[in-house]
Amino acid sequence: MIDQIAAAPISWGVCEVPDWGVQLPPERVLNEMAALGFTQTESGAAGYLPDDAAELATALAEHGLGLLGGFVPLVLHKPDQREATLAAAHENAKLFQDAGATYFVTAAVTTADWAPKEVLIESEWQHLYEMLGEVEALCTSYGLVQAVHPHLETVIELADEVQRVLDNTTVGWTLDTGHLQIGGYDPIAFATNYTDRIRHVHLKDVVMDLALPVLHGERSIMEGVQAGMFCNLGAGDVAIDRAVQIMVDSGFDGWYVIEQDAAIVGAHPAGGAGPVLDVQASIDYLTHLSVGNTP
Repeated sequence: MIDQIAAAPISWGVCEVPDWGVQLPPERVLNEMAALGFTQTESGAAGYLPDDAAELATALAEHGLGLLGGFVPLVLHKPDQREATLAAAHENAKLFQDAGATYFVTAAVTTADWAPKEVLIESEWQHLYEMLGEVEALCTSYGLVQAVHPHLETVIELADEVQRVLDNTTVGWTLDTGHLQIGGYDPIAFATNYTDRIRHVHLKDVVMDLALPVLHGERSIMEGVQAGMFCNLGAGDVAIDRAVQIMVDSGFDGWYVIEQDAAIVGAHPAGGAGPVLDVQASIDYLTHLSVGNTP
């Protein structure tokens, strides 16, 4: 599965959440991805890379990279936001299609500017299910694969919320090992029971003692990230090795994206230092995993 490992700008501190921290220049990030041997990357925060498909594809190709897809925050539970949400979905899908991407990673946010999470009423859940179906049809029309992403501080965060969407839709999912773990849904159980629904994998490890204050609203996501709640693969509380083995055994032929959310404060790290060292450590961990197809 080493040939199926992709990068994501979030591992270099490039995040969709407003006021996240210092963003390294795209040229540096793409250079470091290429130096680590990646051939595919997700797009990162809106506006970080070119929003013209031809310019985006060219910028990536100059570094030997292709666009795998991207994380798309959408307001799916508010009927009065339906048209704006579908317009945003079309805009992102068109960009991804024209740039040669595969995955449309859907995150169900409270508002477009990441307002705090809301607890949904039943009618809002029903609207969310219907909207996921509409986004699924939209993605299919653009030749893309939708993968719903459970995520901290979104409306699909906790185990019961994940299960509701699993039970009431047929859409595909991103197996995000870290966000599932934090939200109380065992990623190993998810991978075991819903391998047929998994379209895409985000490999993320978590130090739960540092993540729980974020889940409980005692600390912001950025504060949790700065404290180290997302660690190098193999150094935290997620059974990354078991998750990968389950996916390999299932015949999964998609991509495993290394995601170690970073938030840079202060000065830019020196060349060859900073987030690139953490990504290298996670690559080393995956490279040395003893996984393979079992009888």
